[in-house]
Amino acid sequence: MRVGVALSAMALGSVGLTSAAMAQDSTSQTETALPDQEADDQTSGGEIVVTGSRIPRPEIDNPNPVVSYGAESLAQSGRTNLTDFLVQNPALLGSSTSADQSGSTGDFGATGVNLLNLRNLGTARTLVLVDGRRHVAGLPGSASVDINTIPKALVERIDVQTGGASAVYGADGVSGVVNFILKRNFEGIEASGQAGISEEGDAGNRFVSITAGQNFAGDRGNVAINYEFTEDDRVNSFNRARTGDPLRTFGFVQNPDDLPGADNPSVFDRILLNNLRYADSSRDGAVDLDLDFAPDFTGSGGVYDRGRLLPSSGGLTQGGSSTPLAGYQGDLQPQNRIHNINVLSSFEVSPALRIYAQGKYTNIESFTVAQPSFDFYTYLASDNAYLQDRFGAANTTDGAFISRDNFDLGVRGETTTRETWRGVIGADGEISENARYDLSYTYGVTDSTFFSTNYRLGDRYFAALDAVRDPATGQIVCRIALDPTANIDPNNWDAPPTTFNPGECVPLNILGENVRSQAALDFINVDLLNRVKVQQHVVSGSISGDFGQFFELPGGPIAFALGGEYRKEISDYVSDPFLQQGALLDIAQIAPESGEFDVIEGFAELRVPLFRNQPFAELLEFNAALRLSDYSTVGGTTTYAFGGVYAPVRDFRVRGTYSQAVRAPNISELFSPTNGTFSFIDDPCDPVNIPEGTQFRQANCTAALTALGINPTTFSPTSDPTATVSLPGRVGGNRDLNEETARTWTVGAVLQPRFVPGLTITADWYDIKLEDAVRTATAQEIVDLCVDQPDLNNVFCDSITRSSTTGYVSDYLVGPQNVAAFETAGLDVQVNYLFNVDNVGDFSFSLKGNYLDKLTFVPTPGAEAESDKLERLSPEYSGQLDLAWSNGTLSLNYGLNYFSKTRRFTADQVRANPDISDPEFLFFRERFEHDFQAAIDVNEQFRFYGGVNNFTNEQGDIGSAAYPFGAIGRYFYAGARVSFK
Repeated sequence: MRVGVALSAMALGSVGLTSAAMAQDSTSQTETALPDQEADDQTSGGEIVVTGSRIPRPEIDNPNPVVSYGAESLAQSGRTNLTDFLVQNPALLGSSTSADQSGSTGDFGATGVNLLNLRNLGTARTLVLVDGRRHVAGLPGSASVDINTIPKALVERIDVQTGGASAVYGADGVSGVVNFILKRNFEGIEASGQAGISEEGDAGNRFVSITAGQNFAGDRGNVAINYEFTEDDRVNSFNRARTGDPLRTFGFVQNPDDLPGADNPSVFDRILLNNLRYADSSRDGAVDLDLDFAPDFTGSGGVYDRGRLLPSSGGLTQGGSSTPLAGYQGDLQPQNRIHNINVLSSFEVSPALRIYAQGKYTNIESFTVAQPSFDFYTYLASDNAYLQDRFGAANTTDGAFISRDNFDLGVRGETTTRETWRGVIGADGEISENARYDLSYTYGVTDSTFFSTNYRLGDRYFAALDAVRDPATGQIVCRIALDPTANIDPNNWDAPPTTFNPGECVPLNILGENVRSQAALDFINVDLLNRVKVQQHVVSGSISGDFGQFFELPGGPIAFALGGEYRKEISDYVSDPFLQQGALLDIAQIAPESGEFDVIEGFAELRVPLFRNQPFAELLEFNAALRLSDYSTVGGTTTYAFGGVYAPVRDFRVRGTYSQAVRAPNISELFSPTNGTFSFIDDPCDPVNIPEGTQFRQANCTAALTALGINPTTFSPTSDPTATVSLPGRVGGNRDLNEETARTWTVGAVLQPRFVPGLTITADWYDIKLEDAVRTATAQEIVDLCVDQPDLNNVFCDSITRSSTTGYVSDYLVGPQNVAAFETAGLDVQVNYLFNVDNVGDFSFSLKGNYLDKLTFVPTPGAEAESDKLERLSPEYSGQLDLAWSNGTLSLNYGLNYFSKTRRFTADQVRANPDISDPEFLFFRERFEHDFQAAIDVNEQFRFYGGVNNFTNEQGDIGSAAYPFGAIGRYFYAGARVSFK
């Protein structure tokens, strides 16, 4: 890819506990819509199974910090994508949305996928559940659930819990768990529809849902079916002026008047420029006839204007004939089309036996356009027929270099179809008045195919490019057709054809734009068909209850839960035959990947209510959980959790937890074969980058380059265009990985003053330390970390090779290692207040806020800790505010999403270069995004609503297309709901 490394950031979170007192207030009974009301209502009905435990209890007694969103909160947001809704939560800021998986920023095979990232410790460490049960993954080799597969209309509430959940739910939840609780015993018919469009007239969205349910057999049985359809239109960056017009697209580059080596502290190092372009490369070709690595002509024959060259800026120029950066990276949003069908049923044979079943089918079709292929100093022979025709034989005696961005050869894209099937069947019931059982089997499968379009076959491309005149006919033909036994163009390929017969070759002209023939395109390009199948089997059984029939403590009977679980995960990825062969120019060889593992687990929980309703002990309770696991891959693991709640009076309580959680390495981390890959690498040993590393970088770079016979003072890859292109390397799994371990503690307080009915305030401090973390560093990180450690004797230096001729990185191996450590800590605060004013209406105030105290990463044991606090999506302060009012048939809602400023440049960069930029640009601006919605109830059955999100039309920031705000801007929507119950 011709794109820099996209920063993955870390963000922190939220808290919460909804108020039982709210359910006693008249406002909580209003159907018209107060934020988190449906979650609040769950607390009014006595004991429920809360997220983070298998023991039923009042939600107010949960020691775990949990924030809950009700279905009405989702409806009031106007968002038909669950991830777009949840990413507003401070704890989930770093989640991957559809926009993140589009254009050149998307991962291979992941177009449109939505993944949650809790506390920004990674999507692999965020456990996603549906009704407390695991869900099949959406991508091969991982445990990450595609949130697009979860039905929005069936969501009763969403619980977000911070901290290790492994003792209750098993591996993967080292940062916490997001649990989607679906509606049960639905009766009646409910339908809704919504449409939306951006102010620019694009990014259209359409959503339709219908749910029907019926009780039967004297209300002992229920069956419900839901169908949803969601469609999002594709948005291309060329169609937006901020991202597609070179004159309106800005970026920060090295100041050409203040170059490294002659730094003037009074002159800013980085300046903001527009009309940036990839130097010496053009859509119709940049042709170098005298082979001095500076183009002389365009492919169309005009004189080449190199523009204003920008040294030490990664091969950029301003203005001229070269290809603009604007629009280059493709889509800002993919096209998504989602069909989701769900069936839920249950039948109570007797109090001792209730049979239940769920079935799901989801079909998701996604499409995005990325960037074109490109040529960089590709050699055309002196007798190339198209070269001679364009410039004359007398002027091409040395041949020519051509650099080109191949928009006219077919921009690369991806079309994905994912089908998810999931079924749950089980039985539960009473064993006695004090005990219940639950036994279930869950099976899920994700079948997907994805087409990667317009990829060039290497042997065909260079054979077609090597076009000469047939001396017998005078026609332009491929040279290989004249001598079928020869190798293809020894200057570029020098190997025999493997994907075609010499007589099939069609000559290709790239001197000019749109001068190629369709036959040549059909010959050189191929669409790659890749297939994925991910399967999950889970058998789970548990018994829960209490010892009340034998004895009780002053606070009540001791409650328990115990059980066992068997889980098997299977993943198969079959790459296209051309990918397996390594026959493509624009993507490295990718071999098929398959793997599986299983785990047998036993678990137990205790809830010990020492005191309740006693003087100075309204509640004193202790909780414990233990899980023993035996993996077929890493062997035995142990996880545990302790927690407690103490309420000296009804109005105030404190709570805390301590837990150990684990994550076993996933299938890709373990079993991925060694494949080729390409990456852009900004060499840390370039003098421009030396000051931006640790104190060890200078000495390590000097040692590494000197050992190769390279002079460190003249080493300057950022000034060499050949060193800024995508570099080949290798990537693979590691079967020797072990589990990673996290230790988490939380301590908090809940205030529910009786003198202010309907008010709940919670504050929870969390601290998560992750050790032996499985770390798959990017190629850039490997090269940086190699020289930023105390010496060169480290696992990262073992993974790279430098050329003995140039000193440039010539090979690298990207793979997972148990070497990293992460730590994050912060404060979550939540305020919920519901109240009624006579003759005015019902009001609701809901605030979820976070203070990030620290977010650190240690790449290897003994290395310096690197702080990611204030990096992208890791703000010091973040929050979400909702205000709602309703009076009779009219409801109004206001939402605010906020996070404080984050760094544009890293702390290391600023520390090394205090004059790196104008101070006003050191940070991205704060994010204030305002949403409004109004709704009117025509009667008890019909509601109409409309709203606008991002009311002030914020988009990106100067020098950034989609951060800290998204690229879409102001968005309007309207919809209707009808309900017959």
